[in-house]
Amino acid sequence: MKKVLWFVFALCLSVQMMARSEFGEQPKLVVGIVVDQMRWDYLSRYYDKFQEDGLRRLVDKGYSCDNCLINYVPTITAIGHTSVYTGTTPAFHGICGNDFCIDDEKVYCTTDQSVKPVGTDNNKRGQMSPKNLLSTTIGDQLRMHTDFRSKVIGVSFKDRAAILPAGHSANAAYWLDIDNGQFITSTYYMKELPAWAKAYNQTLAANGEVKKAGKQIGRSPLCGHITADMAIAALKGENLGKNEATDMLCVSFSQTDLIGHEWSTRGTHIDEAYLELDKDIAKLLKAFDEQVGEGNYLVFLTADHGAAHNAEWMTYHKLAGGTWKINEDVLNAKLDQYLREKVGVDRSVINGLYAYRVYLNHGKIAEKGVALADVKQALIDYFRQMPHVQFVMDFEKVNTWSVPDRLRSMALLGYHPHRSGDLMLVLESGWYEFWPSTSPVGTTHGSWNPYDAHIPLLFYGWHVGHGHTSREVHITDIAPTICQMLHIQQTNACVGEAIGEVVDQD
Repeated sequence: MKKVLWFVFALCLSVQMMARSEFGEQPKLVVGIVVDQMRWDYLSRYYDKFQEDGLRRLVDKGYSCDNCLINYVPTITAIGHTSVYTGTTPAFHGICGNDFCIDDEKVYCTTDQSVKPVGTDNNKRGQMSPKNLLSTTIGDQLRMHTDFRSKVIGVSFKDRAAILPAGHSANAAYWLDIDNGQFITSTYYMKELPAWAKAYNQTLAANGEVKKAGKQIGRSPLCGHITADMAIAALKGENLGKNEATDMLCVSFSQTDLIGHEWSTRGTHIDEAYLELDKDIAKLLKAFDEQVGEGNYLVFLTADHGAAHNAEWMTYHKLAGGTWKINEDVLNAKLDQYLREKVGVDRSVINGLYAYRVYLNHGKIAEKGVALADVKQALIDYFRQMPHVQFVMDFEKVNTWSVPDRLRSMALLGYHPHRSGDLMLVLESGWYEFWPSTSPVGTTHGSWNPYDAHIPLLFYGWHVGHGHTSREVHITDIAPTICQMLHIQQTNACVGEAIGEVVDQD
C-alpha cells in the first residue's frame, strides 16, 4: 500500500514539475507582421495565387481568426499599429491618428523635437520617437519580464509603423528616409547605426533601385522587398532568436497602403502588390526557419485597417458610395459665412478635420467670448443638413445620443478627451473623405464599416495548431493573446481578452 501511495505521490510531483516547466516555456522569437490596409477578404481573393510557403503556409498550417474586427473609430494607420501591440484603443494609448491636436496644436504621432536623426541629416524624417504613446506594448512587457535581456526591434517603411509597435523600451526602430533611400533611426534609440544596418544601406545604395524609384518607392512592391530584407538583416545582425531570452521583431509592410490609396482595391496594381507581398512573407519565414528553427518562433499577421472600394467603381456597378470632398463640400466659404452669422466666429476656430473628427481651437473660441457649446451646436446643425452625413456626434455627449450601440461603443473607445477633437462625423456606408491629394481611382479608410474594420488575423508556429474560428474577436485581443502565450503580464492599459482558441491549444 505504501509503495502505491509513494508512486501516486511521485507521479503527481512529476506532473506538477512538468506543468511548471511548460508554464515557463517561451518561444525563442516572436514576430508581429502588420500589412497596412489589408482587407480580410484578400486572403480568400488571392488564396489560389499565393505560393505554398508564403501566406498560404500561415493559412494552411496556422490558426485563423476569421472575424477579427477593429472596435474603435477612426480606423487609421497609427492607431491600428498601436492598438495591435498595446491591446487597447486611443482612449487609453493616446495615439488618436496619424495627425491630431494636443492643446490646440497639431502634432504628428511620432514627432519628437528633443531627439536627433541617426543615419541622415534630415530632421523632418528623423526626429521621431514613441513619446506620444501613453501605454506599454507587448515588447515593453517582454523586456520588463526578462529584466531587459530580450531584444525588441521594429522595421517598416513608415516611421510610425516601426516606432509605435516596438514601444518605449525597444532596442531599435528603423524606417526609410525616402529622400536618401536609407533606413534610419533616431537618438531615442542609439547614437549611431549598427554595422549591419550600415552594411545593408550600402547594399541599397550600390543596387541603385531605391534611388531610381525615388519618392515613389512606397507605391512599388520594391518597398516591401527592402522592408523584408531589412528585417532579415536585423534578425541576423542582432542574432534574434539566439539570445538568452525571447526576442521580438515587429515588421510592417506599407506599400500595400500606398498602392491602395493610389489605385484602390481592384486591378493589376493591387493584385501585384499582394502577390509580391506573398513572396516577402515566404522570404521572412525561410529566414526564421534558418535562423531560429521551425517550431521555435511564434508569428502573428494582421492589418491596421482595411479599405473601401473606389467610389467610381461602386457607382459603375450600381452600388451605393461616393466621395465627400473636404475643400469643396465642407471647409468652404459657405461654412465661414454660416459661422459668422450663427455665433460670430469664422472657420479659423476649426483647427482641422482629421479622419472624420472636427478639432476646434478652444483658445480662439474663448478669446472671442463665445461659448464652446454654442460653436459645437452650430456645427452640428450645419453638418447634419449636408448630403450623405448620417450622424454628427459631440464626443462629450455621445453616451446619451441616439446612435446605434455599436457606433457609440466604437466612438467612445476611439475618444481621448485631450487628443480626439470635439465632433465626429459618420458618413453613409460607401462614402469617404476626398482630399485634393486623393487619387480619383484610389481609396481610403477611417470609418466604422466592415470594409475598414474587418481585418485578417493569423497565428503560426510555436504552440499553434491548424484551425479557425468565426467567433468575433477584436484587434485589441492580439496583445493579451501573445502575452498569455508568453506567460508575461498584459500591457498596462489592455482592454482586450486573450483568444482562448489560440492560447488553449496546448
